[in-house]
Amino acid sequence: MTSAVEAPEKRPDPPASQDPIDAYSRAVIDVAERLLPSVASLRVRAGEGRGAPGGSGSAVVLSGDGLLVTSAHVVEGARGGTATFSSGDEAAFEVVGADRFSDLAVVRAAGDGYVPAELGDADTLRVGQLVVAIGNPFGFAGSVSAGVVSALGRSLLASSGPSTRLVDDVIQTDAALHPGNSGGALAVSSADVVGISTAVVGPGIGQGLGMAVPVNARTRAVIGALAAGRAVRRAYLGMGGGGRPLARAVARSVGQSRGVEVLSVMAGGPASRAGVRPGDVIVCLDGSPVTELRDLQRLLSEDRIGRRGTLGLVRDGRVLERPVTYEQLPA
Repeated sequence: MTSAVEAPEKRPDPPASQDPIDAYSRAVIDVAERLLPSVASLRVRAGEGRGAPGGSGSAVVLSGDGLLVTSAHVVEGARGGTATFSSGDEAAFEVVGADRFSDLAVVRAAGDGYVPAELGDADTLRVGQLVVAIGNPFGFAGSVSAGVVSALGRSLLASSGPSTRLVDDVIQTDAALHPGNSGGALAVSSADVVGISTAVVGPGIGQGLGMAVPVNARTRAVIGALAAGRAVRRAYLGMGGGGRPLARAVARSVGQSRGVEVLSVMAGGPASRAGVRPGDVIVCLDGSPVTELRDLQRLLSEDRIGRRGTLGLVRDGRVLERPVTYEQLPA
């Protein structure tokens, strides 16, 4: 007699190529094998950098003739040092240029024949996407960690000697980062570098909160200017903030669902003189929509310096316009 209920057909075990853990491992291994030759360990020449003599960090190779990108705070106050590569080769390097407001710097290592990394576009990243960090934490060269993009569009306030800087639109990742990772690579599964590791939030308590400067059109322009020995010029407003959704009624009125909430205003800066207050939500700049910090960064380009413009903002549910004069970001 045939049973009315047939036993479920046994499904074959998935082949190894479909095993999620195995696929994850192979993705990380592939990125590590492709990128390790393109990430160097930097030792800042003793007595020239700020902080302890012989400070260290990481750097990513940009070109075969020895251009590398690193974090500005790694080489701040220094003229050069030594770069060590995964092959064991060492080369003296000199600082070509640094921009502490993006926390990026370009150095040149002596010699040629280096293996450049492929640069990607951080603007295509999605929260939850796999990323791999390669650097030299605590001097342990060629260290690899992996995780995901845990947030996008963060602002990072960091100290730089007696002053502070606000690095906008940074990538937040739970890939383990430690002192010494700064200047190293944050890459996606294709091994394209989409970020330059810059900081760990709350040393000792902030594990899982690593930050990286995004590699995108804006930062490529910064890197290009530094590589050419030019100062980076940009307009600024003098405010800190982050993206936030708008109330439905306001969203219908302005034709967009998000804006940038003002969290702090620099005394005497353009935003302060324009009457911008903490709690305001910026929704446009000279008629161009602003939904995230990256929109402000893109719009505050060099060609706006010295020009007058208009900030559109929401305050207490009302849409207002404020005249503003764009100024050059102080060096």
